[in-house]
Amino acid sequence: MTKYVFVTGGVLSSVGKGVTAASLGALLEARGLKVTLIKMDPYLNVYPGMISSLQHGEVFVTDDGAETDLDLGHYERFTNVSMTKNNTVTTGKIYSTVLNKERKGDYIGKTVQVIPHVTDEIRVAIKKVAKDVDIVIVEIGGTVGDIESQPYLEAIRQHKLISGPKNAINVHVTYVPHISVAGELKSKPTQHSVKELRSLGLQPDILLCRATQEIPRDLKDKIGLFCSVTQDAVFSAKDADQIYEVPLLLHEEGLDQKVTELLGLSDSPPNLEPWIKLISRIRNPITNVKVAVVGTYVDFKEGFKSVQEALQHASYSLQAKLEIKWIESVKLESQPLGESLGDCQGILVTGGKGTRGMKGMILTAQYAREQGVPYFGIGLGMQMATVEFARNVAGLEGADSTEFDENPKHRIICKLGEVTDIEEHGGAKRIGSYPCFLRSGSLAARAYQCEKIEERHRHTYEFNQSEYKSKLEDAGMAFTGIGPDNSFVEIVEVLNHPFFIGCQFHPEFKSKPLSPHPLFVAFLKASLAKTCNQ
Repeated sequence: MTKYVFVTGGVLSSVGKGVTAASLGALLEARGLKVTLIKMDPYLNVYPGMISSLQHGEVFVTDDGAETDLDLGHYERFTNVSMTKNNTVTTGKIYSTVLNKERKGDYIGKTVQVIPHVTDEIRVAIKKVAKDVDIVIVEIGGTVGDIESQPYLEAIRQHKLISGPKNAINVHVTYVPHISVAGELKSKPTQHSVKELRSLGLQPDILLCRATQEIPRDLKDKIGLFCSVTQDAVFSAKDADQIYEVPLLLHEEGLDQKVTELLGLSDSPPNLEPWIKLISRIRNPITNVKVAVVGTYVDFKEGFKSVQEALQHASYSLQAKLEIKWIESVKLESQPLGESLGDCQGILVTGGKGTRGMKGMILTAQYAREQGVPYFGIGLGMQMATVEFARNVAGLEGADSTEFDENPKHRIICKLGEVTDIEEHGGAKRIGSYPCFLRSGSLAARAYQCEKIEERHRHTYEFNQSEYKSKLEDAGMAFTGIGPDNSFVEIVEVLNHPFFIGCQFHPEFKSKPLSPHPLFVAFLKASLAKTCNQ
């Protein structure tokens, strides 16, 4: 029978529910259990992909093309689970489903209410991901006390009751602040959070108390007593220097052992050797590497979480201490590029959209190509590299993307519908996993060590290969990754360059700390071999 762990949060937002859920998933997998996770967000948006990353952080993309909350990225990086559209739920989705059922007459004229209809639909969504797994970890977004999250808390109260003892538990993550003037950790916010939770009919089985320092045993005992939680089920979650150390810290606290005990699962010792070796590599670098990440709005790093993590994963595998220099591409349009990029061993240009900073991206690609600096372009970073090459190497003056110029002299990049049958490819956006065939002997093939890959996409514009592929090939650009039936250009490389590669897809979404993405590893290897100009 499938077991359930419901992760809720109290006191304040961003308390660490997502990392807690992901870390617990890693620990349970290390015990040989099959796990899946689901994020339930209380906002009314139906499509998380339409929320500005400046408000909500990165949009994470799954193999089946779901645009989701960035917490699903944590789930995938910490576990072996491949997320799908069913692993993300929003209040907007739930209400849309309920209203569509009402229109179809599924409720036979009954009055449609939050209870039972909305809460039933939430429980249906939870059960949908529960097939063929031992444990479902359900993260409830928001903070206990928010009006938006109340239907979810009621739904999990019902689910716990129906599931019965040892089949569903609640892990409540709270914050224990340290008052520096008094020199004390204060438990009162946690007590009030649990009181709020209990007023909704939920008694936490485990309390995970986030703090800037270790919580002493006597304070844990006090929290347990005041919150009606057994003393051995109150755990400290001290701030970690390194996010991937969290599973080991929670294991040292005994969290995974208590979870398996409460769920009636065998207490087989976890195999944490891969995580221990990872932390050892992180703590003991043998070299240093500095790369520039150029893009639009990169000052808001949460919008580029997967890129940042993928670079870190690659650096761990090479036992290199990584320094990332974040550079707004628009700033490169009005200053010498050597001043900003000259102290970097490699340059990565990110994905993005809109006209802001595009000239800076093109200038960056030109600088990397001419100076022999390892270059890695992702999405728009790949497209701008082809535009730069077309203008300055192939001699195609006026080359551009129709995203920025509706009628350029040379349409190097244009809308999906202009280069292929959009009906065949599901509309005007290519999103989710697509196959790609690699040219033997190319940089990409050497990195992947295979000839066929599948990577995740999220874009509207494509390289116009029918008109310009041969022209750019003649000038020295290699098209080393092509979709099935010669459908799309997926990877480009510049010949006679130490490392210059651009990909239309987003490889960062498939990188994990225990399995870094090969393109990021190859990029950092090339960067390590580069001597800076400054």
